[in-house]
Amino acid sequence: MFSAKPELSQPTTPGLAPSGFYELRVSPFLARHAVILSLYLIAIGSFRIVATYPVLSLTTDEPGHFACGLEYLQKHVYQFESQHPPLGRMMAALLPYIDGTRLRGGPQRDQEGVDVIVHAPYPRRTVSLMRFGMLPFFWLACAVVFLWARRGFGAPVAVIATALFTMTPPVLAHAGLATTDMALTACLGAAFYSLVLWASSPTWKHSLLLGVCAAAAALSKFTALAYLPAATLLALISYLLVKRPGRRELAGLIRARIATFPLAVMTGAFVVWCGYWFSYGYVPALELSLPAPEFFDGISVATHHNSEGHPAFLLGSVSFEGWWYFFPVVLAVKTPIPLLLLLYPGLWLCIRHRTRLALLTPVAFSLGILLTAMIGRVNIGVRHILPVYIGFAIVAAAALAYLARTTQGKPLAALLVVWMALSGAVRHPDYLAYFNEFVWSHPERVLVDSDLDWGQDVIRLSKRLGELGATRVAFNIDPPYPHLYGLPTCVGINPASPTETWTVVRPTHATYTSRVMPIKAWYADLEPTERVGAFLLYQSRLP
Repeated sequence: MFSAKPELSQPTTPGLAPSGFYELRVSPFLARHAVILSLYLIAIGSFRIVATYPVLSLTTDEPGHFACGLEYLQKHVYQFESQHPPLGRMMAALLPYIDGTRLRGGPQRDQEGVDVIVHAPYPRRTVSLMRFGMLPFFWLACAVVFLWARRGFGAPVAVIATALFTMTPPVLAHAGLATTDMALTACLGAAFYSLVLWASSPTWKHSLLLGVCAAAAALSKFTALAYLPAATLLALISYLLVKRPGRRELAGLIRARIATFPLAVMTGAFVVWCGYWFSYGYVPALELSLPAPEFFDGISVATHHNSEGHPAFLLGSVSFEGWWYFFPVVLAVKTPIPLLLLLYPGLWLCIRHRTRLALLTPVAFSLGILLTAMIGRVNIGVRHILPVYIGFAIVAAAALAYLARTTQGKPLAALLVVWMALSGAVRHPDYLAYFNEFVWSHPERVLVDSDLDWGQDVIRLSKRLGELGATRVAFNIDPPYPHLYGLPTCVGINPASPTETWTVVRPTHATYTSRVMPIKAWYADLEPTERVGAFLLYQSRLP
């Protein structure tokens, strides 16, 4: 972490072919055209993301985030909800706001967001503009992956890391939705990477960059305030274990950096205050008046949310307190298997080449996020730890380059690359509901909510019901959506017996309501007639 020079060389390991195809052809080609190839990969990823816009309907959280961002831009206040900071929400609302979209005056953020979209001249255009606002965060995250990997391992590995990151389905999924998760991924990655740069060379420019990026992370999602210190602590421990500096050397390192660190702190504080329109007011939780009171109030609300817990589902169980193993299970089933497999040789390289901090810093980054999330009580989905894929991509790319340089590893490397590319491509555009080959069927028995069913398949459901000639269905859905997407008449589901010819069941809704219903739903043990995206469609007879 505190190394003065970037480590660009490949690991020297036994068994490497001295003049293999990778060294003679692939690696030089990647090195010569690294930037162009990476931009090409990012463009392909962006195209895949944009291609999901017309297919996927509004998800549960998007209208509320949009309304908060619109309030932020239109009124220069942030009062709808403070639990999430404004950066991602502002970006979601920016293009619709430029396009002329304005609030309608409703008091509740979720309903106001839906009303604004439904009454827009072109609702689907408005939703697409909301989602376009997330693309800059995707580009920033890709840039962090490329620059970080290039600094530690060289240009060829940087291209490979960019390829792996842009092919990861959870990344593509949440880069295509107007929420806060891609903003956190990009800005937290940038904050940690800028911290690495500052630690290696504590100039005033790196201090300013660290302050801006850390503030951007804090303005993206409050979990950054826990993730960044945890990742930093692990990176520092790695440095101390590897370099083993003496007291005098360590004191010198601290003195060299203590002069510029306050500049980073002051810059970050100023950017956060700027992010809240330089507001000043009373913070009830602290009983103080402070700059950016919404920021401190939001931290208080988010902390309370975590202490209270959140309803979560995992492997057939529902809990408000969560499980310590929730996120490891999520990563095991939501991450492409080739990427998971590449982490093992990547970690082996970390152990074998302990002197290479370039291998340990991305591990510290992802592990700090994962361990912090594991002790939390809000277990909703992979989106809450989405930044781990930045570290995963870098470590996996280093491992893939190592395999490609060994005689025995070349076929495996080629297989993993093809498998990785196909695993997400064959699921297009269902990146949100992606599960790897560990879950062959019935993913609703493993995870629900934003990992499977976030309400994103209403457009396809409407089309399918039209093909079936359905004029009336049993479907628990919010009132504006039938009008927005042309659904037939929707009535509530009667769990005691079917009341309509067709019944549409949302796995998320069925999972949670089954725990409070006095009777077992009639469809609970039936196989659906068909699946429309994540929705379960049942054909039933009228009573």
